[in-house]
Amino acid sequence: MKMNVEKKLEILADAAKYDVSCASSGSNRKNVGKGLGNATGMGICHSYSEDGRCISLLKILLTNYCIYDCAYCVSRKSNDVQRAAFTVDEVVDLTINFYRRNYIEGLFLSSGIFKNADYTNERLIRIAKKLRTEHRFNGYIHLKIIPGASSEVMEEAGLYADRLSVNLEIPSERSLKKIAPEKDHVSVYKPMNWLTSRIDENREDRKKYRKVGSFAPGGQSTQMIIGASPERDLEILQLSSDLYTEQKLRRVYYSGYIPISQDTRLPALKTAPLKRENRLYQADWLFRFYGFEMSEIVSEKHPELDLEVDPKLAYALRNPDLFPVDINKAPYDLILRIPGVGVKTAQMIVKSRRYGKVRLEDVKKMGAAVNRAKYFMQVQGKALPMIASDPHRVRSAIIYQKGNGQMNLF
Repeated sequence: MKMNVEKKLEILADAAKYDVSCASSGSNRKNVGKGLGNATGMGICHSYSEDGRCISLLKILLTNYCIYDCAYCVSRKSNDVQRAAFTVDEVVDLTINFYRRNYIEGLFLSSGIFKNADYTNERLIRIAKKLRTEHRFNGYIHLKIIPGASSEVMEEAGLYADRLSVNLEIPSERSLKKIAPEKDHVSVYKPMNWLTSRIDENREDRKKYRKVGSFAPGGQSTQMIIGASPERDLEILQLSSDLYTEQKLRRVYYSGYIPISQDTRLPALKTAPLKRENRLYQADWLFRFYGFEMSEIVSEKHPELDLEVDPKLAYALRNPDLFPVDINKAPYDLILRIPGVGVKTAQMIVKSRRYGKVRLEDVKKMGAAVNRAKYFMQVQGKALPMIASDPHRVRSAIIYQKGNGQMNLF
């Protein structure tokens, strides 16, 4: 019996929720003339599943048929699930109709693999091309590049998509071979390297020539599944650091492994490691926006992130000799290292010093999490009570002040 679009949407939107690389930042595609949509400053509308994952309203797979049998994947060929596949026109119609109803602000499109990488990617590109050229759709489009895709296919994808991504899936080649023997990291790094070079080339050309079109203006990203293999946080974050510096990725996404099968090659987890996923994102944030070196966050001495406290607080507790920081004298970089003080608050503190001494009340109004910051800063030349001279006591006070542990970075 022929499956209707509503049923396909139910199956393929559910299958897509395991891919977390759905953020829409990094693109400034503008609406021109009487086109439809605009990705400037906005992106895909997000909602959240019951387990806390970020899910776009139109975040779908083209198909959940797949020739591969990766142990961690719900769409693997040996899994007994209902299969479905959209046509190109069905995805285009859904995108346009959802957009006009204000349900979405863009499209995140991935897919199982029909025959091979190019065959599958060509169908994803046809959707993006039709949206851009026939419907003048200027909303955000994120396309998945299937590992092993040719440069010709990626060249065309970059003309229509805001962001492209190639998923590493598992942090190490050794573990990938164990649970997904048909895959390897070579087929991931080859298109990733090509995209890095092509995006750089396009940016240089656009500086020289005004009429050069954009190529993947939102850059590229990747995703790693966390907890399905034995890599420590040290290896995962070091890999992320390399990807940011060498491949110039806009984002590395971490997806806590969700136990979906009884495969003996996988760990016997009862629940997804969401707290670990959250800590990895916090560490990633510190590396990209707070000036931390990865070696300051994780090292051979501290190879795993502390699940009870955020990485910035853990760093402060391990380095009590660096605190308290006098917020009326210290440079911006040191203020930024105070737990509970974010980038905007640190900037406001530095600016406010031009007009007088900054008080604890001022720091509260600037948005700092004073319940943590108060242990690590001096105000008006005086240390506050319970300063970080006793890290164990401070740690206990922060963890148990609400009885649920400490989760927020700011």
